[in-house]
Amino acid sequence: MWVLKGSCSISLQNTIRRYPPLLLSNPQKTLLPKFEFFRSNGFTSSDIATVLTRFPHILRRNLENHIIPSFVFLKSLLGTNENTIIALTRFWPIPVVKLDTCVIPNVNLLREIGVPESIICGFIKKWTRAISTDTVRFKEIVEGVKEMGFNPSRLSFVQAVLAFSGMNKSTWERKVNAYKRWGLSEEEILVAFEKSPQFITVSEDKIMRLMDFLVNGMGMEASLIVKCPTLTSLSLEKRLIPRASVIQVLQSKGLVKKNIYLPRVFMYVEELFLQKFVTCYKEEASDLLKLYKEKLDL
Repeated sequence: MWVLKGSCSISLQNTIRRYPPLLLSNPQKTLLPKFEFFRSNGFTSSDIATVLTRFPHILRRNLENHIIPSFVFLKSLLGTNENTIIALTRFWPIPVVKLDTCVIPNVNLLREIGVPESIICGFIKKWTRAISTDTVRFKEIVEGVKEMGFNPSRLSFVQAVLAFSGMNKSTWERKVNAYKRWGLSEEEILVAFEKSPQFITVSEDKIMRLMDFLVNGMGMEASLIVKCPTLTSLSLEKRLIPRASVIQVLQSKGLVKKNIYLPRVFMYVEELFLQKFVTCYKEEASDLLKLYKEKLDL
């Protein structure tokens, strides 16, 4: 442990491993002012540890020319120190890239095409990495998303921008082909993507396992995923399989209809699912809760 002035005690083992020149820095002249700035603006010791673990090179950046202007810029968008800290602990390179040649042009582009300020702020807070994408590529992504028919005034627009910022053309094609293996057309895939851009961000492995579960395991039509693309955001192991197991028991006992609409069942919050399909059947199917918990623990 390295204890710094101001009771800021953080583990630097990983930081030094990733950035050995840190050992050559002057603690009083180079490091201390940065730590004091962080602490004075609401960073906890845990926040600072997160920053250094994820991006130790921030300690070599100039406080006045890079770190402070970045903090001030983000705070002007996000409103509070708390929101700014959340954004920066998610992705720290923003204080390293040049704001005027990267981040600011990307923000201005979103404004120019009609993305609401509230959505821009949420985009930066939740997906900070994407807003620091190279401006040329960012513009290409934004234009491509517009051409696909996404409405800039809706959250799905920036979600689509986020999806494309995290993959190249070949990755997109591989994921599209994974869905096509289950009989979906390219048009259907685009419809699902427009409804929920997260539909295409899941791994190819999850696409195949999810579709196998829905089609072969539950006897559903593959096109169901087009109607309910948000299913891709749910965990197979912690949500879909345990709940499907409960429903199958209830169906075998004639307690729920064979044609029950499973997507709705999968989307229920935990408390409501238990209330509607587990606790209310404790007399007719006393082992349901045990079964459900066993499936969750697998």
